[in-house]
Amino acid sequence: MFREGSRLTGGHGVVVTRELADELPAEQVTEAKARAATLLLAFRHGNQLAFDHELELMLTENAESEVATLLVWIAAEAVRKAYAPQVADRVLRALARRAPEDTSEVDTEEELVGVAELLEALDAGDVVAVRALVAATPDTTFLLGGLLQAVAMMLPFLPEGELAEVVTELRHRHGARTGIPRQS
Repeated sequence: MFREGSRLTGGHGVVVTRELADELPAEQVTEAKARAATLLLAFRHGNQLAFDHELELMLTENAESEVATLLVWIAAEAVRKAYAPQVADRVLRALARRAPEDTSEVDTEEELVGVAELLEALDAGDVVAVRALVAATPDTTFLLGGLLQAVAMMLPFLPEGELAEVVTELRHRHGARTGIPRQS
């Protein structure tokens, strides 16, 4: 990915002088970028299972160097676009100082999610409270995950046949638009 003799040109790109023999082949760059993006998405949304899975694939295939290079490239591009050159290095230094010592788990804000409050607001039909809870949640992935868990916990208490009716109604409402095959 990086080239010998490359130099940054004040945020305007990279000047290439000579390729290294072990450089990532051009045909693999797109695939590596996709893998790096998947890893970043899993980290961003606190999806520990997806993050661990992607990381394990990288380690098994010895692709960590390529993906790490692309992650650095993606981060450098984000910093370049978000900050003026004189500010970017200060931001990166601050990030380096705040980096956790143990990075074995994705840091999440799961404790801030009020699923119980959401269920109570839904039950009461309190639209304002539902909107406020969603707006106050840093990552709605956890809120939706908690809601899904709550629904799964309630399913055994439904009277027999109710779940089938709900599924039929959902398929009727959404099946035509989404192309979900209807089951009889």
